[in-house]
Amino acid sequence: MELIDEPASNTPEFSVSEISGAVKRVLEGEFGRVRVRGEVGRVVVARTGHMYFDLKDDRAVIASVSWKGQVARMTVRPEEGMEVIATGRLTTFAPQSKYQLQVESIEPAGAGALMAMLEKRKAALAAEGLFATERKRALPYLPRVIGVVSSPQGAVIRDILHRLQDRFGVHVLLWPVAVQGQSCAPEVARAIAGFNALPAGGPIPRPDLLIVARGGGSIEDLWGFNEEIVVRAAAASAIPLISAVGHETDTTLIDHAADRRAPTPSAAAEMAVPVHADLGAHLATLEARLLRAGAQAVVARRQRLSDLARAVPRPEALIAPSAQRFDQWAERFPGSLRALLAAKRQEMRSTSAGLRPATILMQIDKARERLADRADRAARANRTQINRLQTELASLERLRQSLGYPATLRRGYAVVRDGADNLLTSAASAAKATELQIEFSDDIITALPAKPVRSKRASPTEPPAGQGSLF
Repeated sequence: MELIDEPASNTPEFSVSEISGAVKRVLEGEFGRVRVRGEVGRVVVARTGHMYFDLKDDRAVIASVSWKGQVARMTVRPEEGMEVIATGRLTTFAPQSKYQLQVESIEPAGAGALMAMLEKRKAALAAEGLFATERKRALPYLPRVIGVVSSPQGAVIRDILHRLQDRFGVHVLLWPVAVQGQSCAPEVARAIAGFNALPAGGPIPRPDLLIVARGGGSIEDLWGFNEEIVVRAAAASAIPLISAVGHETDTTLIDHAADRRAPTPSAAAEMAVPVHADLGAHLATLEARLLRAGAQAVVARRQRLSDLARAVPRPEALIAPSAQRFDQWAERFPGSLRALLAAKRQEMRSTSAGLRPATILMQIDKARERLADRADRAARANRTQINRLQTELASLERLRQSLGYPATLRRGYAVVRDGADNLLTSAASAAKATELQIEFSDDIITALPAKPVRSKRASPTEPPAGQGSLF
């Protein structure tokens, strides 16, 4: 067959990289910066800190990625099922021939989506029992040391210190943390755990009470106190904890896990310690009540003692019946004692009459006969046992004589040892020995080893010498 050359095509040729770069330029040129609304699908955070997740609706899915620096600046972390608005730019990922959205920031798609996620998290944590009332501890009445978890800047810590100084001076330890942003939740959780880890009697005093405080703000500003890590740290705290996050209308999940919720940071300080003057007045009132109660108790008991004294009879009347019974027993005692002695004497005479020597000797003879009979039976049993054992021993001795190696030597065998008295069981070990000791049934002889000669055994198929083959 003759091949006919086809005319060359005018269509230009591109490499794979050229096509990929062209698609990337077109996509990034048309969609420089976009805002995409959708539901978050799977979320994966790599060990490098980058976050990979999907944005989807009922008809399509867009793969999305946020680099480590962008993830650190997010105020709200995306979770699966959460509806968000993602801001970023579309680009391509050439090694996998796909396009993706590089997300720079994420915000919930309205307060409703954020509240729905908050309610879902609240229900999950409540199902674990972290919000149970029986877990909550009573606050100490007058703590000596109070640990405050808050920002060192701002009016919150100043309000707490001012209110504590006005009411009752206590030692305050501040653990500075970020109260909003990406680092808020881990820093607050570490602060609560750090205060609990302080040893009692250490160089830094262990707080008797903790206050987690922050001023008011939007739900996004307070979101760090809704994170699961903060809620679990508050629930696991062995030190009683007051939550004072936001204003009275603000509610976060740490409020449910704390032992007490304060509407404001100042109210938390008021809960923590009493007013010094009020405490002094209360103590004075208690002291006055104690004195009055003591005086009234003394008067009441004195009157009660007087009433009981009138009802108690005279001592002579109480002792007279017992004294009369004692006199009666004293009169009857000598006669009873004489009668008892006479009865015991008669009992002894009756007993001694039955103790005749002949009877005792007869019992001794019977006991001797029984003892002799038992000794005779035991001797017969022992002789029988000894005879049986002697028979078994003789049988074993005959078995030993017949199976022992001297008997084997008498049947024509010999035992070969080397000069060190080691037993030799092969021709190779005998060839290595410098001297051989051969033991027969009647004596042991010494010999020098000769070079071993391996005998050639005839093959089973070869006929013996002098016999012709049948094949």
